[in-house]
Amino acid sequence: MNSSNNISASDAPSFLSTQKITTFLTFNNQAEEASNFYTSVFKDSKVIQKTINRDERAGKVGAMLIATLELFGQKFMLLNGGPSFTFTQGFSLMVNCDTQAEIDEYWEKLTADGGKEVMCGWLTDKFGVSWQIVPFVMGKLMSSGDPEKSKRVMDAMMQMVKLDITGLQKAFDGV
Repeated sequence: MNSSNNISASDAPSFLSTQKITTFLTFNNQAEEASNFYTSVFKDSKVIQKTINRDERAGKVGAMLIATLELFGQKFMLLNGGPSFTFTQGFSLMVNCDTQAEIDEYWEKLTADGGKEVMCGWLTDKFGVSWQIVPFVMGKLMSSGDPEKSKRVMDAMMQMVKLDITGLQKAFDGV
């Protein structure tokens, strides 16, 4: 604690003090499973900290209550909140991919074991979390300044479930 006996930002755990906004996901008692799943899906990721529940009012005593993860350098906190918490497509996590192989890899892993494909590069994983798996080049294709090219890319994307970089590029090129 700082010298004035007041809690300050410098008292925050070091894994949180460098990130001003942290995504906080509340699960229906699946936070530990989700933390293990996400760190297996994404390379260069890890569980930074787990907080064990010590209060029966917050669920099973001794079970994990909160996990703090790092995925691609971004901090996420996952909480076991109980059955009243669910996810909607109004919130999604977007993964920008360099290659089609990377899109395919994340798509396969995130739709496994009960995940669902949606449209336009969206999917919902087995926990109900919505994801957008998109190529980095998408922003360039959509904002080229040529409305006809952008429209062709949008039209192509609207027909896709999992995004296909070659198909998007062909639409952009008018092929």
